[in-house]
Amino acid sequence: MDKRAALEALKAEMEADKSLPLSANLVFGEGNPDCEVLFIGEAPGQNEDIQKRPFVGRGGQLLRENIRAIGWKEEDVYITNIVKRRPPENRDPMPDEIAAYAPYLARQIEIINPPIIVPLGRFSMNYFLPAAKITRDQGKGFRTGGRVIVPQFHPAAALRAPEVMRQFRESFAELPQMIAGKLPIKDLDPAPAVEKKKSKPQTSLF
Repeated sequence: MDKRAALEALKAEMEADKSLPLSANLVFGEGNPDCEVLFIGEAPGQNEDIQKRPFVGRGGQLLRENIRAIGWKEEDVYITNIVKRRPPENRDPMPDEIAAYAPYLARQIEIINPPIIVPLGRFSMNYFLPAAKITRDQGKGFRTGGRVIVPQFHPAAALRAPEVMRQFRESFAELPQMIAGKLPIKDLDPAPAVEKKKSKPQTSLF
């Protein structure tokens, strides 16, 4: 089964899963399943629920504008959310909702298998980097689980605060350099255990 077929099968499985919380439309994700970069937000909003597409509201327009601004094409990346249905009144997703959708996200990532993941906002960031803080760690690169994770502010947050917008644009502009290995990436994977060489018996000096 190729990636697109595997993703369609996963989407159908999610639509049939009545145990998943929230009752809005399923917003599964879109883009190139052979992408190098996967963008992951927290949950769909009202526009996303209506169109059944991720990041199509004002925040999504800002995201897509910045993707184009660094010379990428929207069809070359993949965009999705952790929680795939809109929480009521666009509230933050609850921990139990994130936990319910997380296994499906893990399988979606496994199918796409991107070398770089860009979590958008603290909920998505903390899925990959539980100890990270968005104001401190956005724009930085972290290697964990064999992938590079580069958290960014959520574009909706950037729309609400000029300073966040400035940092969002600056960090986004650095993504190509980060991915090209021209900026530092912190390795969070544990170092492989080094087998200690057996020491030779010391010769007595007396």
